[in-house]
Amino acid sequence: MFNFMNSNILGGYFSTDMAIDLGTANTLIYVRGQGVVLDEPSVVAIRQENGSSGKKMIQQVGLAAKQMLGRTPGNITAIRPMKDGVIADFTVTEQMLKMFIRKVNPPRLFSANPRIVICVPYGSTQVERRAIREAAYGAGARKVELIEEPMAAALGADLPVESPTGSMVVDIGGGTTEVGVISLGGIVYSNSVRVGGDKFDEAIINYIRRNYGMLIGEVTAEFIKEEIGSAFPGSEVREIEVKGRNLAEGIPRSFTISSNEILEALTEPLNSIVSAVKSALEHTPPELGSDIAETGMVMTGGGALLRDIDRLLMEETGLSVIIAEDPLSCVARGAGIALENMDRSIGIFAND
Repeated sequence: MFNFMNSNILGGYFSTDMAIDLGTANTLIYVRGQGVVLDEPSVVAIRQENGSSGKKMIQQVGLAAKQMLGRTPGNITAIRPMKDGVIADFTVTEQMLKMFIRKVNPPRLFSANPRIVICVPYGSTQVERRAIREAAYGAGARKVELIEEPMAAALGADLPVESPTGSMVVDIGGGTTEVGVISLGGIVYSNSVRVGGDKFDEAIINYIRRNYGMLIGEVTAEFIKEEIGSAFPGSEVREIEVKGRNLAEGIPRSFTISSNEILEALTEPLNSIVSAVKSALEHTPPELGSDIAETGMVMTGGGALLRDIDRLLMEETGLSVIIAEDPLSCVARGAGIALENMDRSIGIFAND
């Protein structure tokens, strides 16, 4: 007799289970037994057919869509459906997820819907978590488990999360910074601030508009951040030539900007991250605090790649700071570890 239990076993055998880091800037997908197989920008290009009242169609997702940011004709808009680590546009996010899942798991005969582990910011609300869960089900998941980003980041950074010692992780993503203190397989304290790589880009755009009277786009701001961005004054001052639109003349112009100016531009978002880390340390129980004083904190996420950000936190807290190996994929790898252990009930999954 073909009972539910058998169908469940067969479903597990024929499905491609995956873990998804659905980030504001990038979406990463980890497939069971294969590792991270997809890393694409969380951007969708939408085409409007037959005027403003016409049907909307998805033109591109991921890298191809990101290359269209700020360059699209009138009937195509490139949007980012995730904001501050949570869903800003539910329908588009669901379609984006569906297309990414299809890329790594093309429909085939006898294939079952996958089980999915998906990351959520620690500070996300019940409504936001339900939206992420429903988007995953809408994209074709058979079963969905949520894991909080600090826990996934700690697992991906290979921290001893199940031991009775305290571990501290600082995950700087595109939309949020998650600071977590973890011990005995659970999050003892976590703080989530809606500051990340996007706020860095925004700060650079605003600084250039204010001080140079020039308008630049998101892509240019991200390029400046990657090339000469810094979180701490360095001995070497680097410069870069940038093109933008002069606001007074309305004409494209070139100008040169230095790493010291970018450091000044990033002061406010960096201060927010430092405050979140200090707040977590203040709320950490003394026993765990002494563990962290001994082992230091680990940084993950794309924001950890900002030059000297580890030095800034070291100076501000007096603790040692380690940047995890391949910080960009750390959360996805951690969610993948949780996926591999999905059948064993280790209490690392989050509730709605």
